[in-house]
Amino acid sequence: MTTDDDVRWLLPEESEAWLSVWTMMVWLPTRLDAQLREDVALTLPEYHALSQISMAPERTLRLSELAAVANMTLSHLSRVVSRLEKAGLVRRTPDPTDGRYTLAVLTEAGWRKVVAAAPGHVDAVRRYVFDNLTPEQKKALGDAAARIVETLRPPRLARA
Repeated sequence: MTTDDDVRWLLPEESEAWLSVWTMMVWLPTRLDAQLREDVALTLPEYHALSQISMAPERTLRLSELAAVANMTLSHLSRVVSRLEKAGLVRRTPDPTDGRYTLAVLTEAGWRKVVAAAPGHVDAVRRYVFDNLTPEQKKALGDAAARIVETLRPPRLARA
């Protein structure tokens, strides 16, 4: 059993930093999702899926790889991809190299949607993340985020 003496409690400045990170993790996705819904009728998970597929070689990606990089269960990703497929933005096809896998292939309409969505999304990222930071703060944010990501070790995809 853990006792109070075993806990490495946060220092006051760490607690303040953590509360800011927590608030950002909660509110930033909400704001980015709202922008995408309003501008291009996509949810943030839908845009993330489309953008990941668009950056993959031949704009094609195994659903299992997409689920891993998007940190979604296969069932959640399946619902997201079903909506994208119904909208004509993605099509599913068996992997010709291994029929046990299913590929998500970005359609031309899907590519046009990503291209249409990207400017507004980038503008929102600039507005909510970078516009109020100095060049030094931007570098520090990038460095700190990279160190955290390094510790988390999320899956990475090959890029086209």
